[in-house]
Amino acid sequence: MQPSSSAKDLYLTSRGTLIAGGIIVGWLLLLLFLLGSYTINWSSPLTYLFVWLQTHLYTGLFITAHDAMHGAISPKPVVNKRLGQLSALLFAFNSYNKLFPKHHEHHRFVASDKDPDYHASQNFFIWYFSFLKQYITWWQIVAMAITYNLLKLAFPQENVVLFWIVPSLLATLQLFYFGTYLPHRGEHSNRHKSGSQRKNHLWAFLSCYFFGYHWEHHNHPGTPWWQLWKKKR
Repeated sequence: MQPSSSAKDLYLTSRGTLIAGGIIVGWLLLLLFLLGSYTINWSSPLTYLFVWLQTHLYTGLFITAHDAMHGAISPKPVVNKRLGQLSALLFAFNSYNKLFPKHHEHHRFVASDKDPDYHASQNFFIWYFSFLKQYITWWQIVAMAITYNLLKLAFPQENVVLFWIVPSLLATLQLFYFGTYLPHRGEHSNRHKSGSQRKNHLWAFLSCYFFGYHWEHHNHPGTPWWQLWKKKR
């Protein structure tokens, strides 16, 4: 017997929402622990592991916002939008409403002069700077500065820099390198003008939540990140 449409919707709503919520809660709980309870030891590998883990969760926030833009978290539009807005806000005060149209322009005009994520120079640094200019606003910088100074009042400054600021910068670089630069550099003859990582699901997840499988994402934009590996040919 096939499950009913309402049962399928409930399943998708619950699973997608739980995964998105898990990333948000995981990021927040780890951040609070690292800011308030962890003593930095520069000679301990654990310190660097925590930096990487917090970076990975920061990247997960953006990927969650990205999935919301494609309606891939929940079949309920209001759930997608609210989780997308929250995830974008937690990632350095990004605006979901600004990200949404730009991301769909990327899909519509991929690797062209109308693509906000693309730079024809192919130069990594020029491209990265252009990418940042598309999304960073002055109000974000002001909000980050205010939040930084407030966090310093409650937590050690060293912890705030290492576990709140540094991971957000590294995550931005991670998203650009694995999710934009590598897939779209060079010439591609396929209709999505996108490359794709070799099939290695563990590395694809660790590097950028399977978004190195970029041709697959463009070909199946409504597939959530946690199912994208199934689309790898």
